[in-house]
Amino acid sequence: MIGPFRGGRTRAASGVPSQPNVFYIGQVNGGVWKSDDYGRTWTPIFDHESTQSIGAIAVAPSNPDTIYVASGEGLHRPDLSIGNGIYKSTDAGKTWTHLGLRDGFQIPALAIDPRDPNRVFAAVLGHPYGPSEERGLFRSTDGGQTWQKVINKDENTGASDVEIDPSNPDTIYASMWEAREGPWEDGNLFNGNGGGLFKSSDGGTTWHPLTNGLPKDLSQINVAIAPVDSRRLYATIAMSPGKLAFYRSDDAGDSWAQATDDPRPSGRIGGGDLAVPKVDSKNADIVYCVSTVTMRSTDGGKTWSGFRGAPGGDDYQNLWINPNNPNIILIVSDQGAIITVNGGASWSSWYNQPTAQIYHVAVSDTFPYRVCGGQQESGSVCISSRGNDGAVTYREWHPVGVIEYGYVAPDPLDPDIIYGGGRSEVSKFHWSTGQVQNVTPIPLRSSKYRTDRTEPTMFSPLDPHTLYFASNVLFKTTDGGNTWETISTDLTRENPGVPASVGNLIPKGADKQRGVIYSLAPSFKTINTLWAGTDDGLVWQTRDGGKKWNDITPKELTPWSKVTQISASHFDDDSAYASVSRFRINDERPYIYRTHDSGKTWNLITSGLPEIGPVDTVREDPVRKGLLFAGTENAVWVSFDDGDHWQSLQLNLPHTSMRDLWIHDDDLIVATHGRAFWILDDITPLREATSSLAATDAHLFTPGPAYRVHRDTYTDTPLPPDEPTGANPPDGAIIDYYLGRAASAPVTLEILDARGQLVRKFSSADKPDVTEAELRKQLIPLYWVRPFRSLSADAGMHRWVWDLHYPAPDSTRHDYPISAIPGDTPRYPLGPTVLPGSYTARLTANGKSYTANFTVKMDPRVKTSAAGLDQKFQLETRLASLVSQTSKAVMQAGSIREPLQKVSEQATGPTKDSVQAFQTKLAAVLGAPSGFFAPPSAEVTLAQVNGQVAALYGQVWQADAEPSVAQSEAVKAIEHDTSDVMKRWDALKTADLAVLNRALHTANLPEIRIESDPHKEEAGTDEE
Repeated sequence: MIGPFRGGRTRAASGVPSQPNVFYIGQVNGGVWKSDDYGRTWTPIFDHESTQSIGAIAVAPSNPDTIYVASGEGLHRPDLSIGNGIYKSTDAGKTWTHLGLRDGFQIPALAIDPRDPNRVFAAVLGHPYGPSEERGLFRSTDGGQTWQKVINKDENTGASDVEIDPSNPDTIYASMWEAREGPWEDGNLFNGNGGGLFKSSDGGTTWHPLTNGLPKDLSQINVAIAPVDSRRLYATIAMSPGKLAFYRSDDAGDSWAQATDDPRPSGRIGGGDLAVPKVDSKNADIVYCVSTVTMRSTDGGKTWSGFRGAPGGDDYQNLWINPNNPNIILIVSDQGAIITVNGGASWSSWYNQPTAQIYHVAVSDTFPYRVCGGQQESGSVCISSRGNDGAVTYREWHPVGVIEYGYVAPDPLDPDIIYGGGRSEVSKFHWSTGQVQNVTPIPLRSSKYRTDRTEPTMFSPLDPHTLYFASNVLFKTTDGGNTWETISTDLTRENPGVPASVGNLIPKGADKQRGVIYSLAPSFKTINTLWAGTDDGLVWQTRDGGKKWNDITPKELTPWSKVTQISASHFDDDSAYASVSRFRINDERPYIYRTHDSGKTWNLITSGLPEIGPVDTVREDPVRKGLLFAGTENAVWVSFDDGDHWQSLQLNLPHTSMRDLWIHDDDLIVATHGRAFWILDDITPLREATSSLAATDAHLFTPGPAYRVHRDTYTDTPLPPDEPTGANPPDGAIIDYYLGRAASAPVTLEILDARGQLVRKFSSADKPDVTEAELRKQLIPLYWVRPFRSLSADAGMHRWVWDLHYPAPDSTRHDYPISAIPGDTPRYPLGPTVLPGSYTARLTANGKSYTANFTVKMDPRVKTSAAGLDQKFQLETRLASLVSQTSKAVMQAGSIREPLQKVSEQATGPTKDSVQAFQTKLAAVLGAPSGFFAPPSAEVTLAQVNGQVAALYGQVWQADAEPSVAQSEAVKAIEHDTSDVMKRWDALKTADLAVLNRALHTANLPEIRIESDPHKEEAGTDEE
C-alpha cells in the first residue's frame, strides 16, 4: 500500500467510555480501524473479513471487549457500497465472527442494551436498488446468534436508525425509511412516506408510531436522546418535497415542535445525506448536528454556530461523545476521523488514515512513476510509487486539480502536465506552478451534452498528442485542450426506460433520463480504432477514428447495464474485454464479456467468480496473451486462460471495492474505493506460470529488470515510527522460486555476474550475524531493525530480494544509519554496489540447480557515465577489501590485549619485562580506538587506518557518482599507510609473538594465541 494517507468517507464511530484513549471507526468501504492513543495512529482490525463496507459500530457499555459491526454503509447516494451482515468481536477487535443478516446489504445503525451485551438491535435498510425482504428493525437476545424482525413494514421500507434510552433501556426509538435508488448518476434517490419514527417501551416487543407534531409527509428522520434527560429528544427531518428541519421533543417523543428556523443544522451532508444530531453527555441543552459543517447549539437547538468545518465542506457524517467526559468527542466525516479531548479547541488529524476512495488509476511515464486518481470527497492525488526517503511519505504526493470523481491523464510528452476529467470539466494542472486551467470542450453546461461524475479522459497509447474526453459524445484534442473535435454522435440509448427494480417511487419524468459514455478503450494496434461503453448498456466500436460507429452490444445487455470498463487487446485489433455492473438494477452478479471478432460475438467469462460481486474493471496484461486481471466490488481476480477460469489474487488486500486496475511495466496497480492505492510488485511470475508448474520439483522464475536505486537517501533525523508512510517497492532484484516439496538439504541461491563469477550466495541454513541477545544490548530500539531473513526451504512459492550488493566487508564497527525506516533498517556497512549489467541467478534445491538470467539497470535519474560508475565500483571494491583487512587485524590485535594483561600480572623478572615490551609494541601498532571524537594519531596505527578506510568507503559508497580527485588521492595514501602498518602488524604477530611465547613457555605461563575470527566490535554511538 502506497497511500495516500488522507482519510475517506467514514460513517461509523464509537469509543470506550471507560478507556478514553480507545476509539473505533468504520470507513464506508475501508473496514474497521482502532486507535488507542486518541487518534494519533489508527490500526486496521477488520482486514481479513469478506467485506470492508461499514455502516455502524457499537461497543457494549457493560463489556467493552464486545463489539458489533454492521456492514453496508447505509447511505443512499450515487456512489455506495454494500455489506454482508453483522459481525461480532468478544476480544476488542482481535477476532471476528459473522452473525447473519447477510442479505441486509445496508445496516446503518446498531444499539446495545447497556445492561446486557447479548441484547442488540440492528437497523437494516436493505437493498438500495430494489425490493428485499431482509429489511426492517431486528433484535437479538443471544448475542447475534439469532435475529427477530420486530418492525416490518414492507419490501421497500427499511430501518435507518435505532437508539436506546440509556436511563431506561426498555425504551427504544427506531426510524424507518422508504427509499429507492435508480440507475442514474443524478436525481436517482426516491423517498416515500412509508417510514416514520417508532417507539417501544417494552424492550422492543411492541411498537407504536410517534407522529404528534411531526410533518405528515415525513420521509426520513434521525433521532438523538439526551443522556441526562431522556425525555429530551432531538431530530433531523426530511420531508417529501425536499424540505428539511430540526425538531425537538421534551416529553419522550409524545409531541414534537420545530426547534429552529436556522437551515444549517438540518442541511444535507454535502447536499446528500441527512444530518445526524447528537447530545452532550452532561447537558441536555448542548446539541450537535453533523452536516457539511458540524453545528453546535447551547440553548436546546434554538440558535446555532459552526463548531467544526472548512470552506468547501468537510461533510461530517457522525459523532460520538464520551458519556463520562463530554470534552472528548470523535467526529467522522468524508475526510476521515478526528478526535478532540478539549471540547473542540484542538483536534487530531485525518492525514493518518489510508482510506481514500479512488475512482480510477493512471500512471505517469516517469521514474519513479506516479500513480494518479480522483479521490472521492477530497479531490485528486498523484503519488510516487517510490520515495527517495525509504518510504512513500507525505512528501511524495500532491493534489493535481482533478475533480474528485475524475479520470486522471498524465501528459506522456510533458511530465509537468496532468489532465483530468469528470462532470463537464477537463483540468490541466502544472506541477511547476500548481496552477489549474479548465480546458473543457463544454465550458457552459447545456442540454446538448450530458456528463456523469466520472468521465473517461485518456491519451491514445499510439499518439501521445491525442487526448480523449467523453460525455454522451466523444471529444478529441491534439493541442492540449485548446481546440476540440467531436468524433461521435450521442452513443447512449435514446429511450432506455425505467428498470423494474426502481418500483413505484419514481417521479414523473424520470423515465426520460439518458446515459453517458462511461468507458473508453483506444486501440493499442491501430490509431483509428476505439471501443466505447455506456452506463445505459451499449458497446460501440469505430474503425475510422469516429466517422462511423458500430453498435456491437452483447445481446444480453439490457438497459442500464453499466459498461464499467473496456480493455482493448494489446495483441490484435479485434479483441477486447468488457466489465459490466448491473448493481444499480439490483443485480449483484459479476459480468465480464470477451470478443475476438470486433464484437460480432461475445462470450460471458465469469467461471470461478463468486455469485455476488459486481465487476468494476478488467485489464489485459500487455506481455502475456490471455493473462487477465479483474477488480470486483470486493476482490481482485486473475485468469491465465483468457477469462475461461478465474482465481483469487487477493493476497494481503482487504476486501474493499477494486475500482480500477492498471499494469505498468511489471507492476499491477489497484485503485481501491476505500483503501487508497496498492501495488503488486513484479508480476513476472504470473506471466511465466503454467498449469504444469505445480507438478515440478522446483522452478526458478526469470526475474524482471532490477533498478539500482538507493534504499533511503534521507540525511536528517528520521521520521518517527508513528508517522504514516506507504511502503516502497523492494530494494533490489526480486527473485521468485517454487518448491514442489520441502527441501531435504539447504536451499542455496547464488548470484553470478556476466563472467560467471560469484557475486553473492544465500542459503536456507544462513544464520543471523547478530544474535537476539546481542541486538537487545544495542543502543537503538529494536523496532527500527530489519529482521533477519533466510531462504525458505519449505514447499510452495517464495520471493527473495537481493539488495544488489556484494557481501559486506568485515568491520570493527556496525551502525544503523540515520536514514532509518521502522522495521526495515539494515546494519551498515553494506557491501559494494554491483554495476548495471547482466546477471544470473542459480537456485539449488534437492540436488538440482536452476538458472535464470536478469538485468540490473541504473536508476535513470542518475547521469553518471558508465566509466564513472566503474571507477566508483573499483574504488569501492578496493576500499571494502581494506576495511576487511584492517578490521580483521584490529580485532585480532584487540583479542590478545586481555590475555597479555593477565599473563603480565602472573609473570616475574625477565619474563614480565618481555610481556610489557610486547604490550608497548602492540599499543604502538594497534593505536587508540577510532571514532568520531577520537583524536588523530601522530603515528600510523591499525585503528587509525581502519577508521580512515571505513570513512572513505562510506563516502564513495553513499552516492552514484564518480569519485572525486581528492577521494582517489586519499585512497592511494591510505593504501600506502595500510601496507606499512600491516607489515608492522605481521612482523609483530609472527616474529615478536613467537619470541614472547617461547619465553612464556619457559616460564610455564600460558602462551598468547591470536583468534582467527574474533568479531569483537567497538560500541556504536549516535550518528551526528
